[in-house]
Amino acid sequence: MKKILFCCFLALGPIFLFVQNTYAQCAMCAINAEEGVKNGNTQGLGLNSGIMYLLFIPYFLVLVVGIIWYKKYRKKVVHLNMKNEQINLN
Repeated sequence: MKKILFCCFLALGPIFLFVQNTYAQCAMCAINAEEGVKNGNTQGLGLNSGIMYLLFIPYFLVLVVGIIWYKKYRKKVVHLNMKNEQINLN
């Protein structure tokens, strides 16, 4: 498990080192929000972060369900010491 986490960290780690600004608005929404802010409207200031927040939630939920599913249904190593016992197949 530690090896898998280490490999995932090595694969995904560089993505978080080079973060770019993201804009989650379509062109029309961006123009309307910018015009509203220029005219003194303050409601459009948090629009982009709200959209990013709404986009993040489904991916986070899928990740949580995947982790729970993995932990619940993974194969567990079970050692049975049955060498000296005879098995009856009737």
